Amino acid sequence: MANIHFIGGEKGGVGKSLVARVLAQYLIDRQLPFLGFDSDRSHGALMRFYSGFASPVLVDRYETLDAIVEAAVDQPERRVLVDLAAQTHDPLVRWMDESGVLDLAAEGSFTLNYWHVMDAGKDSVDLLKRLLDRFEGRLQYVLVLNQIRGDDFTILRESGELDRARALGARVITLRHLHDTVINKIDATSSSFWAAQNAADKATTGLGLMERQRVKTWMRDTYQQLDSAQL
Repeated sequence: MANIHFIGGEKGGVGKSLVARVLAQYLIDRQLPFLGFDSDRSHGALMRFYSGFASPVLVDRYETLDAIVEAAVDQPERRVLVDLAAQTHDPLVRWMDESGVLDLAAEGSFTLNYWHVMDAGKDSVDLLKRLLDRFEGRLQYVLVLNQIRGDDFTILRESGELDRARALGARVITLRHLHDTVINKIDATSSSFWAAQNAADKATTGLGLMERQRVKTWMRDTYQQLDSAQL
C-alpha cells in the first residue's frame, strides 16, 4: 500500500525541514525508494539538500496536491515525503475536505501519516490540539519532540494532549539535541547528512573529525527512533 508522509507542525522554526531531511537520508540509507515534495517556495530544504529526490509543490493549488496522491498510488513501492512549510494547514485541510482525501485513504488506496514536529513551547501544544480536534483518528500521527528547539516538554505532558494523541495511536519519537555549531556548518555548506558524516575533506562541509563523529552518533540515535516509528 502507498504511504504518504506529511511533515508539518504549522509553526515556523520548530524543525520541520530538518526532520524532512533526516527522513530522506534515512530512506536513502535503508535503500527504501521514495519521492519527495517540497512546499516551501523560498527555502525548500528537500530541494536544497536532496534535489535529486524532490520536486516543488504548491499547497494552494489542488492540481499539485492531487499529483502527490496520484504519484503515491501509481508507485506504491515508493514512500512519499511532503515537507510542509509554515502556515499551510488551512489550504491543506480545504483540499482534503473538498477532494475526499481521507475517504479515499479509508478505502485502502493509501495510508496518510502526519508527522507533527514540536518544540517545547505552548504554541506547539496548541497546534497539536487543533490538529487532533480536526482529524481525531482519521490520520496516523507521529509526534516528533525536537530537543534541538528545547528539551523541557512539561507543557506538553501536563496538557493531556500527549496522552490523547497516544490513545489515537500516535507514535512518539524524540529528536535529540545536536550541537548548534555542527547544524550551522551543515546548513552553511548545504551538505547532506551523508556528507556530514563521511566527507573527510573539511573544505567540503566545514566539519572536523570530532564534529563528524558527533553527527554519526546523533544519526545513529535518530535512526533508532525512526525504526520505532515504522516508517
